[in-house]
Amino acid sequence: MMIAACSLLHTLRDGLVRMVGFHRLLFWGSCLAVVVGILGAPSSVQAQSNGEGTIYSRFGMGSLLEFSSSQSDAMGGGGYALRSLNYNPDANPALWSDQVFTRLSGSAAYRSTTVEDGQGNSGRLSSGNVQALQFNFPLYERSLGVGFSFQPYSRSNYSGKRLDSEEVSINGERREVPFETEFSGSGGLHRLRGGLGYRVNDMLSVGATADLLFGTLERRRRTTWAVAQLRNTVISDGVQLSGLTSTLGGHLALADVFAEDDAFSIGASVTLPANLSGERFRTLDEDLARDTLATERGDVTLPWKGRLGLSYQPNARWTLVVDGAFDPWSTFSSDFSARASETAPARFPAGGTETLTDRWRLSTGAEVVPAGDDRLAGYFAQAAYRFGGYAEQMYVRPDSETTLYEFALTAGISLPTSLSGTRIDLNTVAGTRGTTTGALVRDQFFGVSLHVNFGERWFQRRKLR
Repeated sequence: MMIAACSLLHTLRDGLVRMVGFHRLLFWGSCLAVVVGILGAPSSVQAQSNGEGTIYSRFGMGSLLEFSSSQSDAMGGGGYALRSLNYNPDANPALWSDQVFTRLSGSAAYRSTTVEDGQGNSGRLSSGNVQALQFNFPLYERSLGVGFSFQPYSRSNYSGKRLDSEEVSINGERREVPFETEFSGSGGLHRLRGGLGYRVNDMLSVGATADLLFGTLERRRRTTWAVAQLRNTVISDGVQLSGLTSTLGGHLALADVFAEDDAFSIGASVTLPANLSGERFRTLDEDLARDTLATERGDVTLPWKGRLGLSYQPNARWTLVVDGAFDPWSTFSSDFSARASETAPARFPAGGTETLTDRWRLSTGAEVVPAGDDRLAGYFAQAAYRFGGYAEQMYVRPDSETTLYEFALTAGISLPTSLSGTRIDLNTVAGTRGTTTGALVRDQFFGVSLHVNFGERWFQRRKLR
């Protein structure tokens, strides 16, 4: 059995090496789609819905999700100045000018969150989701690059239950009947991005993207009675939104700054404010019937985003990064009405704009490749080992008073393959967010993610011998 398995692996490897670039990309793309589909879709035992499982995703636009590349993800999650031939960081389009390979990347993640309040009550929610799909290629090698990506922008995923009772009339008799109310949220916004990165000279690169944001956020209240004579109901409040924005980026590369043959980079990007238009709705489900109680059209304005990063490579083995981000969510606005009734849709965002505050994030990380540039070194010496961490002031403040923070450590390993330009990365993250002060809760989370980064040279003419 073992001999047959080894023979099959060798046959597959030899076949891949002989494939032409386009067919090999299709093969890896199909494999990637299967892996992402399996890991990105949680089982019914593991999760109640896809996404980031936290009660704080009830507020604002949900939990904000950012992913630039699997390399930066393991180094604290920034990487706004991080240059690499093996990755195409999505957070700064100016870095797309470095492209040599046509590249297809996909990522899927699993996360488990444990929640605890001030009274010692606790719960756990596990979830899986697709982090990103990216496709990039150079129009002119190391000069002009094109990038496309699709990934979540935000995610709402929470669930909580409350037990109570109420005196009701059943067959002419008044009696106290217990019932259970489940509050849950799902959905989120997605971002479809396309853009260019251009190298002006050896030091300066610039880039720009066009971004489409779209999606649905929905909150549900399910009431289940303990007697069959009363109907169970589900009231859903949701909002469908879509709109355009753009991101502008710049990158400055310097050499021999602190030592001979070192490399120092500064990268920055700005995402412009986004005006999203859409419809807010309320529906009522009774048994198998679903009725729309009310709808309302309106607009919301998301704030601009600023990103700044530093990257330093003292030699071929080490890479160090420091990054910062700022989003003024206190400027968020919505013209959806704030009225509330049994038939009118619930307030959006939940709790009103006073539950939002400015968000900042600081991160740092490092990567070490023991082999450096030595292509003859052992396999694990050519692997990349990464670690980092971040601190973030969250943009939601549910009680309008308490500022919430998130802290986490990240790590990862990048494994080379027999295909030049292709790597498989495995990352992990562990951290905490929130506080048990008052009626708030603290989340402790742990996650793992798998990333496949396929790259190969395309569009090259073969030389006649």
